Amino acid sequence: DLEKRIDHIGEEMLRESLRMPPPKKIRDNITKKVICQPEAVKAAAMIVYNHLSGRRTNAVFAGPSGCGKTTLLKTACGLLRPLEGEILLGGKPGHCYKRKEFARMCALLPQVRETPALTVEGLVAHGRYPHLSFGRELAAHDRDAVQRAMEEAGVLPLKDRLLPQLSGGERQRAYFAMALAQDAEIFFLDEPTTYLDIGQKYEMLGLVRRLNQRGKTILMVLHDLSLAFSYSDLVAVLDQGRLLAFGESGAVFSSGIAGEAFGVDCVRAAVNGREEYLFIPST
Repeated sequence: DLEKRIDHIGEEMLRESLRMPPPKKIRDNITKKVICQPEAVKAAAMIVYNHLSGRRTNAVFAGPSGCGKTTLLKTACGLLRPLEGEILLGGKPGHCYKRKEFARMCALLPQVRETPALTVEGLVAHGRYPHLSFGRELAAHDRDAVQRAMEEAGVLPLKDRLLPQLSGGERQRAYFAMALAQDAEIFFLDEPTTYLDIGQKYEMLGLVRRLNQRGKTILMVLHDLSLAFSYSDLVAVLDQGRLLAFGESGAVFSSGIAGEAFGVDCVRAAVNGREEYLFIPST
């Protein structure tokens, strides 16, 4: 019931979904496979700086599996600490913010998460947590934000369904609706099109583009290179933690570096009056 207070049952889920570093547990940006090199971290810092200086960008981290895309995304939003330097959000590192303050600025859609026994509406309501007063009661404008987020993400018909009962694609859209309800300034999206069919992928990325047009900055990890170049302003191509290329999507595509990283050929084509970026097996 949205009239009731948000209880503490979902506190652990909230900590993850509200994109906050676990208290007193800031790790270096090292995974089992890869260390993100300083040049890659500088590219992420530049995107954040562009937002703070008024240029709202829609950027994608691309590269082969295990190249460090998720590590760099987590570093950019403050979940991991860079090996060198710092990425400042509003003048200070992400881990220096209080939980609610940080969650009002940054939203993260992680690639891996738990599936709590909540309804879709209950999950999306958790996105309003950073904006609630001490009593944690949803005001009328919070309920309106929850309704709008479910409508935009296409999950309003599922609002009374429990998350474990949903398909992977439905759950993905429910979590995205929670991020929309959070109404942060910078969205960090790790594979937002996971589990979605081809039509839903275009719908999701169209919604992401509209978010950017509203003044939000987007940093995404995408495996699908065609979508990555078609729906972004900036692209950073990574390989084993190294930054191979970073710049406007058209220029990075023309360089051929993305194709080399994946071992494919790059072809630009006009389809129904729209420029498309295609990647095909090397001949």
